[in-house]
Amino acid sequence: MFYDGVCGLCDRFIRFLIRRDSARRILFAPLQGTLARTVLAPRGLNPSDLDTMYAVADWKQPSEHVLARSRALLYAVAQLDGIWPWLAHVGLLVPQSIADALYRAIARFRYRVFGRRETCPIPPVEWRDRFRD
Repeated sequence: MFYDGVCGLCDRFIRFLIRRDSARRILFAPLQGTLARTVLAPRGLNPSDLDTMYAVADWKQPSEHVLARSRALLYAVAQLDGIWPWLAHVGLLVPQSIADALYRAIARFRYRVFGRRETCPIPPVEWRDRFRD
């Protein structure tokens, strides 16, 4: 998952994912880092667009592809334990145009509501192996 490393909402979402991903399927990197530029820019995606969260499905496989906004969020939730994959599949029933419009509306106000940090927070020691870059 590529996320805005200084966004309070993004930080909360990443923590939510980590706590529910006991299989440790999801890895994380901030959009502000080198890995985001290396992975996203060649695909014509702009890592400077901090309003967009990206997920790379099938990482380093021939079928690798990048998902953005609502589809990235739902893909990540589908990797979790418990009821979350089912809820993600229900979320996929919402047309992408509507889901992305909601995503963009939340992204527009996230700094005002959830805050913005000066730098990316350092993850706790027990989570550091989940972060790249």
